[in-house]
Amino acid sequence: MPGGEGDATGGIAVLETAAALEGDFSCIAQARDLVADFLSRVRADHGLQVSARAMDVTQLVVSELVTNARKYAPGPAMLELRVAGATVEVTVWDSDPSLPVARAAEPGRVGQHGLEIVMAVAHSFEAHREPVGKRITVSIAL
Repeated sequence: MPGGEGDATGGIAVLETAAALEGDFSCIAQARDLVADFLSRVRADHGLQVSARAMDVTQLVVSELVTNARKYAPGPAMLELRVAGATVEVTVWDSDPSLPVARAAEPGRVGQHGLEIVMAVAHSFEAHREPVGKRITVSIAL
């Protein structure tokens, strides 16, 4: 779903979009494509600076968060992207109320590094329980 424009406090334009993610793991690629389309529109239509790094990091974060939502939570997930000022906020909601916990470093562990990666590249990371499930919000500098 394409998002709209609003006006945040202080006159800063807020640009956002959201999508419901259902079905199989193909929604992970769809979520990455949504990020690319959204940030490209932000750059082209609104003249905001979106670095190549911000584009890549945001797609990586969305990929990791949506993968976890599809893997561990039954039912649909929701992805929201919001640009305000010089950051993009990525919010993923899913139906599992269990909050994620980064695992301790284990050199021999194969896989299960997604949350560690997200926390390493993000400006901020928050996880909150909701009446149904949880909401994870990550902010990334543009």
